[in-house]
Amino acid sequence: MLKNKEEIKKILENDGVIAFVTDTVWGLGCLPSSKKAVKKIYEIKKREAQKPLILMSNETYNLLNYVQIIPKIGQQLVKKYFPGALTLVVKKNPETTPDYVTSGMDTVGIRVPDNEIFKEICEIAPNHVLATTSANLSHQPSAKTYEQAKENMEGLVDLVIEDYGCFCKGLESTVVGVFDDDVKIFRQGAVNIEY
Repeated sequence: MLKNKEEIKKILENDGVIAFVTDTVWGLGCLPSSKKAVKKIYEIKKREAQKPLILMSNETYNLLNYVQIIPKIGQQLVKKYFPGALTLVVKKNPETTPDYVTSGMDTVGIRVPDNEIFKEICEIAPNHVLATTSANLSHQPSAKTYEQAKENMEGLVDLVIEDYGCFCKGLESTVVGVFDDDVKIFRQGAVNIEY
């Protein structure tokens, strides 16, 4: 479906930032290994430095390198809600997940969106993982359509990728932290968690 795969890959490899559709709302992303691109995301959004980005991929497997062992409850949630509108916050692997992605925190949010266009973007991205946030200025509503994403981000990001009819549902993901056996809901979003 994606027409401009080479262009997207080149942008990501050259410290670029892209805007894209997911299953929830529109996102901004770059390679987690690019400190320059991550910095650009914070500047574009005028985002507070203490707010971390989350790591997203087309497969859970691609995210495992960035985290420590996921507690049992977390594994059950992954099995039940990935791919989908759940962001799971777990202890990060400090050797692979840079502090500039997580705002110096020892945790990281991970998610596998259920959207074909997003999956295709991840397939061409080096390491298949993007450091992401929503495609809007801080404290403004999230973009829910291609038109809104363009309005919010054109001229600020390197590319706003078309959704090719793979629309988002318009409600943010539910953010859940799992530490040992402790489960904490940080944000109630599109899915109601049962565990």
